Amino acid sequence: MVVVNPPVGVTVFSVEIPLRREIRVPMRAGRRKLGFQPKCAQERSMGRDKVFPDGWMGFLEERMRKWMKMGEEPVRRGLEPEMAPDHLVVMVHGLVGSAEDWRFAAEQFARRLTNNVIVHCSECNSTLLTFDGVDLMGERLAEEVQSILNRRSGIRKISFVAHSLGGLIARYAIGRLYSPIIKESAHVNGTSSCKDNVLNSGIAGLVPMNFITFASPHLGSGGHNQLPFLCGLPFLERSASEAAHLIVGRTGKHLFLTDSDDGKPPLLIRMAGDDDIKFRSALKSFKRRVAYANANFDHMVGWRTSSIRRQHELPKYHLLVADENYPHIVYVDKGNAQSSCGDPISDLEVHKSDLEEDMIRGLTQLNWERVDVSFQNSKQRYIAHNTIQVKSYWLNSDGADVVSHMIDNFLI
Repeated sequence: MVVVNPPVGVTVFSVEIPLRREIRVPMRAGRRKLGFQPKCAQERSMGRDKVFPDGWMGFLEERMRKWMKMGEEPVRRGLEPEMAPDHLVVMVHGLVGSAEDWRFAAEQFARRLTNNVIVHCSECNSTLLTFDGVDLMGERLAEEVQSILNRRSGIRKISFVAHSLGGLIARYAIGRLYSPIIKESAHVNGTSSCKDNVLNSGIAGLVPMNFITFASPHLGSGGHNQLPFLCGLPFLERSASEAAHLIVGRTGKHLFLTDSDDGKPPLLIRMAGDDDIKFRSALKSFKRRVAYANANFDHMVGWRTSSIRRQHELPKYHLLVADENYPHIVYVDKGNAQSSCGDPISDLEVHKSDLEEDMIRGLTQLNWERVDVSFQNSKQRYIAHNTIQVKSYWLNSDGADVVSHMIDNFLI
């Protein structure tokens, strides 16, 4: 379990942060550093009459309480029920990742959305467990979310933030957690108490708010130039498709669309629509769907697959202009949902597989906000795939403005 130190009253990584940190200062040095004056005779007399159960620490605590106008009420170890956050944010890491990958972003949530969100960084699919396949990992994530709701009370809303493969895992999990018709509810001690207003749909009985992905291969990795480090060379791409399952197990089959369980279409094809599991309906239930994508220098996930676009739909490079507030955000497209049957395939796309086109058609029936990112002028550009989420602040700090953009536009 990872522990961070955000502002008071916020839960991060499922660890409760108390309302007040204990202050421990050595007596003599502490009085000088904190600006205490020597006691006058009257104060010494009062000190003899008043008993502090914790000795000098009790005295310091009493003085600080007065100066900070905290009053005489007892110190609370958690928020009052009516003040507790009711919005669960589930953060999902990518291939061979861990909950630690989202540490920086989780800390920013804690600092900037104090008392609004409960941040949980998923731990159920760490490191080599990410080789087990998108479906098994999605099942584990769904169970993890449900276990959180069973332990916590007062949660009403839910959002997902995912990086790389985590985007596919989250898409599978919300399909498993989706319920077509729900009443607005709050989980209390593992049970749901419902109000009168009925919503259209929900995720685990909660109101779906934000579904956000960072450099996620929504269209898989098998298309032309979807795995950029292969340089678009056809023979390398064919070899990678054939050998992926030997390197990353069932996950490789899912990413390269070479799985065919019981004669069914590949899993990612089914996840672009409503199969026996309502994947697309689950996505549709969210108030926002956002795809952050690296426009260049991402050697693991191509621009098309992470932004859910056809080649000719990618913005031209002369349109990629940095935002003065977010230097690495170069293009923002609020997007519009497209018809499932009215989009002709252009001559520029005849080289792409029908499978990729099927996924694009399915996913673009929904409205996606697309945020294109470029680290072209950054020293960290060659590790753009990790920099976009600030996997490690020491190595990927230039992506901090991308995380800020995500939080600034987050629906709470």
